Formats: sequence, structure tokens, C-alpha cells
Amino acid sequence: MTARTYRGTPRNLALLAQALQAGELVAVPTETVYGLAADALDARACRKIFTAKGRPANDPLIVHIHALRQLELVARPNSAALKLAKKFWPGPLTLVLPKTEAISAVVSAGLPSVAVRMPAHPLFRRLLKLTGVPLAAPSANRFGYVSPTTAAHVYEGLGKKIRYILDGGPAQIGLESTIVDLRDPLHPQLLRPGAITRTALSRALGRPVGTPASTPARVDTAQLAPGLLARHYSPRTPVTLHKQLSVRAAAISSADEAWLFISRPARLRGENIFWLDAKGELGGVAHTLFATLRRLDRSGYRRIHVELARGDGLAAAINDRLRRAAAR
Repeated sequence: MTARTYRGTPRNLALLAQALQAGELVAVPTETVYGLAADALDARACRKIFTAKGRPANDPLIVHIHALRQLELVARPNSAALKLAKKFWPGPLTLVLPKTEAISAVVSAGLPSVAVRMPAHPLFRRLLKLTGVPLAAPSANRFGYVSPTTAAHVYEGLGKKIRYILDGGPAQIGLESTIVDLRDPLHPQLLRPGAITRTALSRALGRPVGTPASTPARVDTAQLAPGLLARHYSPRTPVTLHKQLSVRAAAISSADEAWLFISRPARLRGENIFWLDAKGELGGVAHTLFATLRRLDRSGYRRIHVELARGDGLAAAINDRLRRAAAR
């Protein structure tokens, strides 16, 4: 089996919708990262996602819907969920809610909850509408590796595991969605930071959004949502984090160590010196983070030194991914 990449033409979208309806897997573009989609109401099709990714069964899938009316098909929404959905959907926000019987234990990791979002990427939305059913879609990569933000990244990792890749260009945001636990609407919990910040969520709900205990999810128990393991989004090359990278240390380092700055360092040049955004703007940092980590991982470095982001909001999401990428 070798994957083929498809442009988003009407004919190709119709073909891919038919493949999904037949229980096949299709890698899809979203505004966050690329996902590996299957019919969320077909347990057998969803099992193929776990096989292709090498994903453990205790890591649940996010279900993607096209319209708000589909939410009640897969979940039992409450007033807080509807408030956030009307404010932020379509967009990079995932809500954890009690599930309906339409969602199998395969999708929910055996838990009575389900993670749901309505994506904003126009091609994925068109495919969702054509397919006519919600689609389960985790990131389209081998489990635990750096998430894919281009169709080429998907092909590198899963090109021999799947047949179909829909190319929608580079992911606009570059980080996975924000995940909020709304099973108890009076006590919302931020499970995974993303482009929609905790401050924005709190303002929309009119109440504080908390965070669960910092203990990471155990690998041998069912997780409430994806992306909660201590080690995730990880290149094969060891990553060392720094609150602030030292220009002097980078200048005298050995050539087999890569130095990844948040912004372009002044007065420092070298083949092993890199940066995520010339001006250090967090949107640009998030957009390039995973692609840069993948590029450095292929370059044969012994170690990657990475600077943590500074500031509020999106910095929390960037640093969450970096800490999990660096975990051992």
C-alpha cells in the first residue's frame, strides 16, 4: 500500500468522501495539524486509525462535526458547551462531553465521554459535508512523533500505511486544538492549551477555567483526551529546553548540536543556528514549530537545544508541546 496525495478538486473530494463512507482512512488538512480521518460512527473503520498510527487503545479520538446540529448525535451538550461552540466554532477548540450511544468505546477509549470539535479548514469542512457523518481524526503521524503540518509530513510517516492524503497546504495554526473538559459545566477544566487561550475561554463562559492536577496521564489507563501523556510530539533527537538560549553558548557549541531560538538572534550566524520566527511573534512560532523540529530531526544532530516561549496566551500552548517533546 502506498499513499496518493489528492488536490482539493470537487472530483477528488467526492472520491475521498466515498472512501470514508466505505470505511477507509483519509489524511485531512485542518487549521491546527493534519488529521487521520475515519467514519466516527464505524468502530471497525476507527480501529484502522489505531493500527496505522501504532496508537494505544487507551488514547481517545477527537470527533469532528460539520454543523452544530450534529453535536447532539455524538455528545450530550450543556449550556456551557453551546456557549463556547457558538463563540469559537468553527475553530481550534475541542470540548469533552458525555457521549451518546452512537460513539463506540473504540473512539472514547472505553470512557463515557467524547471529545468533539468543528474544524475551520474549508477543504475539511467540504469533505465533512460530502461524507455526511462525523469523522474521528487524531493527528496523521506515527503515535508520539512530531505532529504533521503538511501533506508531505503525512506521507513521510504514514505513506505506506494509508491510501489517501488530501493536500490542503500548510496548517495555518500549527498546534493542536485547545481541549476543555465540560462534563461539569460549573467547573470547566483546560486539558490542553492551544490557540484559544484560557483567558478567552473564561471570558466567554463568565467563570474561571481551571486546570487539572499537573500529574501527567498514565500510559496504562484510559485518557480523557488526546495529548495528555508526559512524552508526546517528540522527535527522535533528544531535546533540551532553556528558559532563554545563550548566544555565547551557541557560538562555542559543537557543530553536531542544533540551537533553536524563538526569534532571530542578533550577531550570531552558523549552520547549526535556527529560529522559529524572525521577530519572535508567537503566531509565527506556533506555525513553524513542528515543521522545524521535523527538519532538525532529519539533519543528524546529536541534540536540539530549544528556547521556551515567553509571554501569555499562545506561549502556554507552545511550551506545553515543547515540554512533552523534551520529556524522557
